[in-house]
Amino acid sequence: MPEPIVVEQEFDASAEKLWNAITDQDEMVKWYFAEIIDFRPVVGHKIEFVVAVEERKFVHQWEITEVEPGRRISYSWKYDGIPGEGAVTWEVSERGGGSALRLTNTGIETFPQDDPLFQREAGVSGWRYFINDRLRSYLDG
Repeated sequence: MPEPIVVEQEFDASAEKLWNAITDQDEMVKWYFAEIIDFRPVVGHKIEFVVAVEERKFVHQWEITEVEPGRRISYSWKYDGIPGEGAVTWEVSERGGGSALRLTNTGIETFPQDDPLFQREAGVSGWRYFINDRLRSYLDG
């Protein structure tokens, strides 16, 4: 089984504030995807939104598969019309006077590997950007 993408980051913010940033739609649109609509951290909830990348439009389709309030949320992730399906798990913990996040992304290898946007390196780079740059700036800035 291919190795998952794992990104870890510590924050000065509380675990509660971190949890809200990754599960509250009003906060998610400020640092993650501005296009997110109708996100609810409820098992079975489905969400669909469109993101444009390099003149291409990707219809993101997520389904919440696991929720441990304040600690862990997972969802499947696929794109309409594109083969493949991944899963993303966000794990929140308290760390000293702040918090820590461990993001695990599996299934990247199931997407078309002849497309640079779906290759592992792009996934690693993208998650580091979202977690280490965008989320960190949002919470600690």
